[in-house]
Amino acid sequence: MAKQSIPLVDVSSGAIPIWPVTEASAKAWLAAQPAAVSEWLKRQGFKIKPGKFQVVPTPKGGIAGIVLGVSATPRIWDFALADVLPRGRYRLAPISGSQIDARAQTQAALGWALSSYRFGRYRKTDPDHAPADLQWPARADRAYVARAHGSFTLVRDLINTPAGDLGPADFARVALQVAKDVGAKATTVIGQNLVRRGFGMIHGVGKGASQEPRLVDLRWGRTGPRVTLVGKGVCFDTGGLDLKSADGMLLMKKDMAGAAIALGLFRMLADAKFPIRLRALLPMAENSVSAESFRPGDILTARNGLTVEIGNTDAEGRLLLGDALAEADLEKPDLLIDFSTLTGAARVALGPDLPAMYSTDDAVAAELAALAEREADPLWRMPLWEGYMDMLASKIADTNNISGGSFAGSITAALFLKKFVAASPRWVHLDLYAWNPKPKPGRPEGGEAQTMRAIYRLIEQRYGGRR
Repeated sequence: MAKQSIPLVDVSSGAIPIWPVTEASAKAWLAAQPAAVSEWLKRQGFKIKPGKFQVVPTPKGGIAGIVLGVSATPRIWDFALADVLPRGRYRLAPISGSQIDARAQTQAALGWALSSYRFGRYRKTDPDHAPADLQWPARADRAYVARAHGSFTLVRDLINTPAGDLGPADFARVALQVAKDVGAKATTVIGQNLVRRGFGMIHGVGKGASQEPRLVDLRWGRTGPRVTLVGKGVCFDTGGLDLKSADGMLLMKKDMAGAAIALGLFRMLADAKFPIRLRALLPMAENSVSAESFRPGDILTARNGLTVEIGNTDAEGRLLLGDALAEADLEKPDLLIDFSTLTGAARVALGPDLPAMYSTDDAVAAELAALAEREADPLWRMPLWEGYMDMLASKIADTNNISGGSFAGSITAALFLKKFVAASPRWVHLDLYAWNPKPKPGRPEGGEAQTMRAIYRLIEQRYGGRR
């Protein structure tokens, strides 16, 4: 994956000011400005709203400054301007006479950095279009901004890469390089060895593809609480023998986004060197159609010994996750989190911007919800409603991989996964879209690292004491 530089610089003078203004302080701020500034904004019909900006010119046609609307508590995407402002160097001015606090400065720096993202692997970039630079805010956490920017770039690049260039073997090579970069240990179980090790569901899903399925296991840290990340890595999903429609396959290169986000988060956490024993389990497979593909009605045996009847081959992601979760559960991690583009039902309920969150621990769920709100990295808790568990019943196996009807699809998928988490005291399941269907400030159309910042802050808050 290509590395992208951070458009944040150290400058001592000459930077163009950005004047952040909240709606509440807009009237007082305008009254304090020179008449030429307030008159210019009036003529432009500019209304101060979060994320909206207006260039204020000098008499000679230069840029005197940028008026930027920000939230009452400034948020990351308020400052996503690197790709929309004229080239140059900028600096943040105080908000309404008081400096932005350290957290807001960090949000501003990261929002600026993330808005510079371009996926340019398959075309020449425009040499005339380069992101604008921002002077590092004095109190921004530079290390956090750098690690978050690097991981976001990695995750977005992985999700945006077509499946023809990112099959299970290709994806695994990227994961092993990340492990090498952060000093982590890595092992990989491939092909028939999955069956020998008890990962019958990962093997079953991927055995019909040209690149063999595999499980990448990354470990970092030797002491402290165990934190384990699991990510769904379906590198392309045809639906298998229960074939998707042409429209249904258009975005299926992104069906490995859960594993990409788990890998990006692993990279961030290892770089931060929190005192934890960190593990990432990344099952990778392609759900293809061939004579070797698994079939509706087949019975697969999971890592924990459960037998699973295949009601639909297009419900394959939960099979990969089930094996990986069962493996993780053997160590009883203090915190177990999985990431997956799992169900269309979650998108029907919550749309593309709002991942569904399930948890067996109310305190963790409440803490995560609060951090997601603070970080502008939203999610929404959904119920693990045990009353629906019987929808997964099978007449010939321990469970079916789908429910018998169309109701509660995201909940029943989460309940299926819960069958593989028996010993871990705190489990969080995230059912996300990981894709921006239309561009927004700082979030171009394409792959997105949803929930990664919120989960990072959760782990930092719980276990972040330095080594």
